[in-house]
Amino acid sequence: MGKQGSPKSPRPTSLSFDASSGMKEYQLRWTEMLINGDPSRGRRGVSGADYNWDKAILLRGYKNDFAKYSASKGFYAGKRHIWWLRRHVRSIIFTFVLLGFFFLLDSFMFSYFDPAFLKNAPTPSKAHAPKKEINVADDEHEEPVMYSRLLHMASVSLAERDLEQKVSILWKETHPEASTWKPCADKILKRAGTANNSTGFILVSANGGLNQQRVAVCNAVAVASLLNATLVIPRFLYSNVWKDPSQFSDIYQVETFMNMLKDDIVIVKELPPHLKSTDFEAIGSLVTDADLSKEATPDEYIQNIFPILLRNGVVHFLGFGNRLGFESLPSDLQKLRCKCNFHALKFVPKIQEVASLLAKRIRKHGASTSMLDRQLLGSFISTEQVEAANPSKYLALHLRFEVDMVAYSMCDFGGGEKERTELQAYREEHFPLLLERLKKIKPLSPTELRKMGRCPLTPEEAALVLAALGFSRGTYIYLAGSQIFGGKSRMLPLVSLYPNLATKEDLLSPTELAPFRNFSSQLAALDFIACAVSDVFSITDSGSQLSSLVSGYRTYYGEGHAPTLRPSKKRLAAILQENSTIRWHSFEKRVRKMIEEGQRVRLRRPGRSIYRQPRCKDCMCNDQ
Repeated sequence: MGKQGSPKSPRPTSLSFDASSGMKEYQLRWTEMLINGDPSRGRRGVSGADYNWDKAILLRGYKNDFAKYSASKGFYAGKRHIWWLRRHVRSIIFTFVLLGFFFLLDSFMFSYFDPAFLKNAPTPSKAHAPKKEINVADDEHEEPVMYSRLLHMASVSLAERDLEQKVSILWKETHPEASTWKPCADKILKRAGTANNSTGFILVSANGGLNQQRVAVCNAVAVASLLNATLVIPRFLYSNVWKDPSQFSDIYQVETFMNMLKDDIVIVKELPPHLKSTDFEAIGSLVTDADLSKEATPDEYIQNIFPILLRNGVVHFLGFGNRLGFESLPSDLQKLRCKCNFHALKFVPKIQEVASLLAKRIRKHGASTSMLDRQLLGSFISTEQVEAANPSKYLALHLRFEVDMVAYSMCDFGGGEKERTELQAYREEHFPLLLERLKKIKPLSPTELRKMGRCPLTPEEAALVLAALGFSRGTYIYLAGSQIFGGKSRMLPLVSLYPNLATKEDLLSPTELAPFRNFSSQLAALDFIACAVSDVFSITDSGSQLSSLVSGYRTYYGEGHAPTLRPSKKRLAAILQENSTIRWHSFEKRVRKMIEEGQRVRLRRPGRSIYRQPRCKDCMCNDQ
């Protein structure tokens, strides 16, 4: 999907020009910069900028003063003045030569590092880049760039970092105390029931995608324990949105799931014969999300669901979603949910094998000894060293910038009237209830929404954050998902700054991907693993289920060596609001402070997801 009507950074026509034209272009650019009060363009954008800026102005002023002096007095000058000129002729010539050099150098630097030029820059060699360019939808429209000035400064900063060979400190966890927390949710708990004294059977049909279904399974395990019931292996509903017929056994190892939880609850693969043909709705055993409160308490299950279970011997939770809260829950049930999420749900070998290929190809080697790799890749961890002399770290980036997220946010993303029309049409088709609700209230403006931190980050904003954090231009980035709203044009600022960007479609052959075609949840599982085992995981929306579950998995199994970067959308919006005046050094400093504060080691706060924040006594153990 493309967008038009957005400002675009200037594109130089050529890198070669004669001296006179170069001077005219240079003088014009400096005049424009003085008028706009933007002292960051040209060859600056880093430390020492003020010195270069003042020097350039002084040189230009000297040239202009000298010209005026020659025009007014040179014709009438006497011998004294002629003698003075002869004496200083070498200095004058040197000054003009120096000015010409600066003119040419500045024009070259501006052209070389300008984002518009980077659009046509050659792609990196195959020896240092993923297989092919990023797999996003084709787009014939111009790219909507919202922060061209910051992008220019970022490109200059990345170039200087490459020359100085600086490495970002955020490749490692910045808080050593993170390593004191260890996994311990797999301890044996009390048995909830047996096949002989169970109160009945609980059948769960979970909706949503991979991550929503994962949460539903863990909640179902806790509810079965709470009600002393037997859990039937959960079913996954087919969705017109996800269009994936995958069932539990297509994604998770059934035997591992049952064996890991056998000392906690009774699990069976299917209902007994006398209940298979039951009309659950007719007997009053069908429970939908509408019948339960969001994040319901244990008391609600005991009061409303337990009597149905005792009466009919079975309860069918249809569309079972986020229907069990994180507070007022006994410690043993919290621990059981952690045990289910982090220990019982193992991906099937088919998914593990292909995910290991993803990690191996982007790392350029196969061996790994991390606990994350062992837990997620199982027996498919390769001990064979491939190009081990030149291993590569990689950063996984989850961009939550799909059309549904963008449309639902009601924000503006610089794409002009065409973008607004396109998103409104999507809302009318997919979110009619949202539009009806907005008619009854005064909606917030896109500017207000952005200030409140309610707008998803664009790929351009994600690129600026990474650049401010000091990740070099050569950083290998794995992009989770590829259906970015706006396609290639929207991705251009990110690809321009970080060309070593790849998705699973880039790293895997069509043959390797063939078994996963038309199975969105299984494809999402590949992203889940590739993000979880990465050296650094960067998210753009902390509310995303994938980001929440992956970051929690990295906390649980990362041993204090799996940093996750969580920008605050509200704080970042405040920083970006100064995009026309802020200097790059100040931008870097504020973004780094925001990220470092988000990495602090904190205990799970009340009401927060235990899957996302497992640092608590019910899920992890602290050595200190």
